[in-house]
Amino acid sequence: MDNIWLPARIWMTLALAASLISIRLGISVALIEILVGVIGGNFLNLRTMPWIDFLAGFGAVLLTFLAGAEIEPSAFRRNLKKSLSIGLLSFLVPFIAAGFFAYFVMGWDLKASEIAGIALSTTSVAVVYAVMIESKLNETNLGKLILAACFVTDLGTVLALGIIFAKFDWWMLIFALVTGFSLWLVPKSLRWVASRWGSRVSEPGIKFIMLGLFLLGWLATTARSEAVLPAYLIGLGAAGSFTSDRALLTRIRTMAFAVFTPFYFIRAGMYISLAALVLSFGWIMVLLCVKVGTKYLGVFPLAKVYKMNVREGHYTTLLMSTGLTFGSISALFGLTNHYIDQFQYTVLVTVVIGSALIPTIIAQSFFKPRPLALDEKVIMTESVADVEDGNKE
Repeated sequence: MDNIWLPARIWMTLALAASLISIRLGISVALIEILVGVIGGNFLNLRTMPWIDFLAGFGAVLLTFLAGAEIEPSAFRRNLKKSLSIGLLSFLVPFIAAGFFAYFVMGWDLKASEIAGIALSTTSVAVVYAVMIESKLNETNLGKLILAACFVTDLGTVLALGIIFAKFDWWMLIFALVTGFSLWLVPKSLRWVASRWGSRVSEPGIKFIMLGLFLLGWLATTARSEAVLPAYLIGLGAAGSFTSDRALLTRIRTMAFAVFTPFYFIRAGMYISLAALVLSFGWIMVLLCVKVGTKYLGVFPLAKVYKMNVREGHYTTLLMSTGLTFGSISALFGLTNHYIDQFQYTVLVTVVIGSALIPTIIAQSFFKPRPLALDEKVIMTESVADVEDGNKE
């Protein structure tokens, strides 16, 4: 048996280097970890192992759970119309456009084109959430709106993948029923666990959440779905519980970003082959333009309708253009089920990971909203909402 401590040391060295570079340059650590993964995979012979795959997979699940948990129920209700419309068009326009482009222009068959449309319609909850946390925009009204819209977009991609390709059987029914029951049970149980043992050093609250994520992850994979889907829904359901216990959410976030998410982001970058990138560079850039261009077509006009300024409109659209978790999952689903071949998979995954990098770097470098203006806008928005709620009562 190989000594696992050497690869563990290498991966954590890369994670530490990414953190230091991120602090130095003021760029999201998620993006730096992806870039470090590209370097490691192409120049350092970085390879994955089963235990790394598990840590990376759970990192994606935990990030997705946290993203759902950050969507406060009151903020989601206030932004319901905006998040539904932005999220729906953010999914629908790229899904149709990318699918048609792959079928009519690139000559892919119908199933491969459907996979392309689904993979390129996604928004990366993991990247957006990581950027929101580091920029402290998750505390603003704009950040909450973007996270809620991400949920709607990815819910659309998951439903599309399920409706078009899923094989419905008893396991799928059990998975749906257990997930629905968990949405009712977890918030109530989490409040009870937190009130009874919340201050214990052994952290039963965190272990309770991890147990639920492991159970639902097992059911999801058994039903040929993905573990990140129930994680997002459970996080959204538990969001109300965290409003009264922000310390628990902070501890989970610290654990996720310190231990699990570096493996997820570095592993994602590791799969980018520079050789394949050179060979298919033209198609990759065209598809990336299709993804970002159609996101702009669907999202940016709505940003103007909802009276966002130019900076906020571009920032929202660029973050909604990102892709990683669900995009790569959709591409891998297509490959393992023989709907796409290795070349098509390489093209799609490279476009997906490229969309996690390029739009985010542009958004953070040129269109990042000014925190002071956002804080004032949140105060005004919430004050108006409170007055309206009071009048209704």
